[in-house]
Order: sequence, then structure tokens, then C-alpha cells
Amino acid sequence: MIVAPVLVIGLDPAEVQGWDPGPVQAAIARGRARFEEHGLEADYCLVALDEDPEAAIVAALSGTHRACVVIGAGIRTYDPLLEFFERVVNLVRRHAPDAAIAFDRSPEDCADAALRWARRGGG
Repeated sequence: MIVAPVLVIGLDPAEVQGWDPGPVQAAIARGRARFEEHGLEADYCLVALDEDPEAAIVAALSGTHRACVVIGAGIRTYDPLLEFFERVVNLVRRHAPDAAIAFDRSPEDCADAALRWARRGGG
């Protein structure tokens, strides 16, 4: 079982231009509730691409042991963010080398992504 906090890294929906953040914010809230249902501690690092997201991610990874880091589908599946996604993966490897890395399909299944790795015994 996961004993250290999980970190979820994703895009801040309020900072993405050109679309309504409300549905994504609601999905994030449902995802947070799923962590609570499973008794898991989860921290969120929601970044704005125009505000030094890499520094925010390093800060979130530093100082706390992470059992698992979930990288959100908004970063992973949006083709123009491929290079940013690669940088995020490498930041996790560098700053949380013992953490399992998981990927969600939506903000609602972050807990499921983390639990997949808990069942395997971590990274």
C-alpha cells in the first residue's frame, strides 16, 4: 500500500486559454475525493505553462518522499506538449528517483493510476 504522499502533476485548467475550466476543475475535485476514499494522501501541482512550470514541479518534488507521481493526461496526450512531457518525466526521475511514475486517463482516475503501482509494490 502507498504510505508516502502521491504527487499529481497537471495543467492548471484556470490558466489554459480558450476554454472553460469548470468541467476540468470539477473532475479534479472528484479525483481528489477518490484519493480520500482510498485513504491516500495526494498533493497536486497544477502548473501554468507561462509561469515557469518546471520550477513549480521541482519545488513540489523536493522535500517530501513520494511513493508515486502521476503525470496528467493533459500534459501527456496533447501533442504540442511532447517536449514538456519529456522534461516532466526527467524531472521526476531526477528529483524523486524512488517514486513510481503513473499516468492517468482523466483527472478522475488519478487515484486508480497510483493504486496500480501500489499493488505492484511501487517503483
